[in-house]
Amino acid sequence: MDATPVVTCFLRHRSDVLLLRRSDEVGSYPGRWGGVAGHVADDEGRDRDPEAAARAELGEEAGVDDATLVRAGEPFEFADGDYRWRVHPFLFEVDDRAVETHWETAEHEWVPPTAIRRRETVPALWTSYDRVRPRVATVREDREHGSSWLSVRALEVLRDEAAAAVEGRKREAETTERERVADGDGGSGDADGTSWDGLAAVAAALLDARPSMAVVANRVNQAMYEAGDERTPAAVERAASDGIDRAYAADERAAAAAAEQLPDRVATLSRSGTVRRALAAADPDAVLVAESRPGREGVGVAESLAGDCEVTLTTDAAFPAELARREAGALVVGADRLLPDGRVVNKVGTRAAALAAPAACPCYVVTASAKVATDERIDREERDPAEVYDGDAPVSVANPTFDVTPAEAVTVVTEDGPLDAAGVGAVAERHREWAQWRER
Repeated sequence: MDATPVVTCFLRHRSDVLLLRRSDEVGSYPGRWGGVAGHVADDEGRDRDPEAAARAELGEEAGVDDATLVRAGEPFEFADGDYRWRVHPFLFEVDDRAVETHWETAEHEWVPPTAIRRRETVPALWTSYDRVRPRVATVREDREHGSSWLSVRALEVLRDEAAAAVEGRKREAETTERERVADGDGGSGDADGTSWDGLAAVAAALLDARPSMAVVANRVNQAMYEAGDERTPAAVERAASDGIDRAYAADERAAAAAAEQLPDRVATLSRSGTVRRALAAADPDAVLVAESRPGREGVGVAESLAGDCEVTLTTDAAFPAELARREAGALVVGADRLLPDGRVVNKVGTRAAALAAPAACPCYVVTASAKVATDERIDREERDPAEVYDGDAPVSVANPTFDVTPAEAVTVVTEDGPLDAAGVGAVAERHREWAQWRER
């Protein structure tokens, strides 16, 4: 029997995914929870591209037509009774949780993906999610998103691995219990195992994935530190989940605190989700944006702001002069790393803009305090030299991703408000304590 090709789509908002409970009117698996799913073939039996089929199902079953594709997973096949399926998994991201379901869905919920393991679902739903979920490689290889976004993905890796370990320990305990009962032993029901070491190895791999991004290390370290007393998968899952909630709350509070400082005319460079939220809350009249080479992240930022206010996009070289010419009242940037002495590691161009800005244009660094590093290491993440020069002359190339801005040139604004150099140092000390989880 040939396998029927189908798509299974997970919609992610922040760190939750959309699950749909199938109505009693559907022909297969009524009452069970699943993602947005459907056949690859259209209603007339014609094959479609799996991604096209996935987007069609998102529109039909959830009323979503603007989702961003995050990842397409490797297809897999499985048999279930009279059915044989070839599943094409997809993960999409959306900006809000507004959905419109149809008759195939009895109810829907936004839940952590780990809920899949604890509900009565359509077959192989976790396998589908496992093909598209974040991995250590996601954190290590991504060059499109900021460090806060990647820190949440790192916590998701830890959470999902811990949830798998929890379920594995439960199955092991159930098997042991049956064996003990068969042997005449009542059994203790103790499901505690030794999988802490495996999760510690995952955490260590996450710490090594992006050493320049202190927020990844700090948020992973805090989760493992908080779970360290129990040293169980359940404790790690709980601490990672709490860390995800805390990360979103900190970024929102930092953005709100920065918004209170921003005037009607502001400037920014590169791309920061926290800065974008601060601008949305401040609602300025005009924003000057540097294109932010080599990745040109500023172009996307300018496009996203264009409908909200007057937006001017300029080159990095012209940016310092335009700050004065356009009378920007403040420069607002994010941070990839705050050094313990208050210096700021951020996208290259930040230093030049902050030092060249006129006195009437203070530079605000808006960031969660989790980006404060425990040491003064600086990784500029040198990019491919060929982006600058690929000729034959004996020319050396400097093409850094990040630069370092002096503490006295900026005002750091966190979820707890402005933070001076002494405050940054105190936060660094707290982060050093979290990093001791491996020695405890």
